[in-house]
Amino acid sequence: MKLVRRTALGAAFGLMLCGAAWAAGPAPVAVEMTTDAGVVELELYPDKAPVTTANFLRYVDEGRYAGAQFYRVVRADTDPNLKAPIQVIQGGIDSDAHRGQMLAPIAHETTGQTGISHTDGVISMARDGPGTATSEFFITLGDNTSLDQGGARNPDGVGYAAFGRVTKGMDVVRAIQAMPSNAPTPEPFVRGQILEKPVQILSVKRK
Repeated sequence: MKLVRRTALGAAFGLMLCGAAWAAGPAPVAVEMTTDAGVVELELYPDKAPVTTANFLRYVDEGRYAGAQFYRVVRADTDPNLKAPIQVIQGGIDSDAHRGQMLAPIAHETTGQTGISHTDGVISMARDGPGTATSEFFITLGDNTSLDQGGARNPDGVGYAAFGRVTKGMDVVRAIQAMPSNAPTPEPFVRGQILEKPVQILSVKRK
């Protein structure tokens, strides 16, 4: 009788563990981004931002970031928005040169939905209006919560879609942000934000 009881309790405990694992959702996904300025390691959160993470990983898994680069930096001396200043580096695919590598835009996941605020080292999607994000992304330096839902940086008020963070290589991110950035500036960017020599993204892969 005791043996049966212990077995039943063990089975019940096993079911509880399985249920807890199921409730926890997908584990973070580790990604390694190699640039000609160094390596940046990331972890992405499919449990918190499933749409945005799946989109980024599709670009990664299908090799669509071939030819991508970091080309824009925003820092104190290049950001005229004094009410809601930010510090980021931005990268992605040149849509004119690599149009065949672009996927359809994705639905917007706000920070209110995901709970991922734009703190130091967070990776997030660049966009125009909500629901227009494709391949472009940025990495934050320091506190950039004005990019969150309800933040003052974007007039539409819904912020940007954060989906992961840097786990190693913030020294590389800082080095990129500090690079000279007086290249000719296309619309809609601000003068002084475009790198004179873009940083090439050599590979992006799951770890």
